[in-house]
Amino acid sequence: MRYIIDHDCHIHSNLSPCARDPEQTAQTILNFGVTHGLKYLCLTDHYWDAAVPSNWEAGSFYHELKLDFEFIRGYCPLPQADQCRFYFGCETDMDGDRVIGIPKERWDDFDFIIVPTSHMHLRGFTVPDCDLPLEVRRETVIKRAEAFLNADLPWGKVGLAHLTSGGTDVETIAAISDGEWKRIFDGCRDRGCGVELNVSLKSLADPEESKTLLHPYMIAKKLGCKFYLGSDAHTTDAHVKAMGRFNLVVDLLDLEESDKFVPKTM
Repeated sequence: MRYIIDHDCHIHSNLSPCARDPEQTAQTILNFGVTHGLKYLCLTDHYWDAAVPSNWEAGSFYHELKLDFEFIRGYCPLPQADQCRFYFGCETDMDGDRVIGIPKERWDDFDFIIVPTSHMHLRGFTVPDCDLPLEVRRETVIKRAEAFLNADLPWGKVGLAHLTSGGTDVETIAAISDGEWKRIFDGCRDRGCGVELNVSLKSLADPEESKTLLHPYMIAKKLGCKFYLGSDAHTTDAHVKAMGRFNLVVDLLDLEESDKFVPKTM
């Protein structure tokens, strides 16, 4: 059976500083899910816990805006509908020392936790505030993914967010070897970690770029990894656009329902 598009597990409300759409509220997000026949959604606003120190935090919006637990739970309890369950998650981060911004004491407060290792654009927080040559970028992406897989996390309700987007350029993705991708995805499979599918329509429409960005997921599929869909929507119109790319990426990867990752809490 073809992979059923029945969820979106990476969504930002207007609590996230990069989501500047005042209409992007929890209720609006839920309404979209109901209208489009989705069975479950997960809110994943940006989060760095106040209990996790970072030598890099001063260079981030986490420090400036205090995106801690009390702030991102601003829409809780989340609205619900009989047709669509709305879960509370977070997109935490990894700083330049490869520290992840969620303490063990907060694991049970979230239904799903996503961690981006690809936030290479947050210079001064995730990477040094300077231009990095290709080889350094390649090594950095690999080391960040390895640090994620070696972290103490509640595997089974953790997702690896937008591995081939979200701040990492196509040239860097192309420079990572199949053997290196295999090590990363072996780790995801063995830990029971979800792999996020989040590729833009613009990238999917470019034959060369699409080939480069989908190649790692082809490897992941062959290794038995499980995938979830994440729009990374920051605005109300982004949800509609995401449905088109969800369908396209499912077809391009020839995914079946057996390839789906469902967090153990959902």
